[in-house]
Amino acid sequence: MDTVEITLQTGTVPAVFDVTAAAARFVAGKGEGLLSVFLPHATAGLAIMETGAGSEEDLLAQLEVLLPRDGRWRHRHGAPGHGADRVLPALISPSLIVPVIGGSLTLGTWQSIVVVDRNRDNRTRRVRLSFLAG
Repeated sequence: MDTVEITLQTGTVPAVFDVTAAAARFVAGKGEGLLSVFLPHATAGLAIMETGAGSEEDLLAQLEVLLPRDGRWRHRHGAPGHGADRVLPALISPSLIVPVIGGSLTLGTWQSIVVVDRNRDNRTRRVRLSFLAG
């Protein structure tokens, strides 16, 4: 298995970060196999979705409806609403798998690999890319 870790600086506001280009560079020329993408954090997740057409903002808005940043959460340390961040990975997984054929990701035309991060307390995220040759 070939693996690498990339680091993102995510800032202080909820956002969606596209890591597709980094993943494509990592698998380039590797042949056939599977790309595992793993986010070793308890307050963010990974998704495959369309980017650039407003979908990122739509997702963040709906997450605010589902997981409002208010006082209802039992987990209370960190920024207000931090307990909602701790629930996010149960809805948006911290891992995903993408088939690789001929050294290229097999994503659909409008699909991108993204990190979904609403947490204001952790501004640095690590993403582990692992290629398992098939």
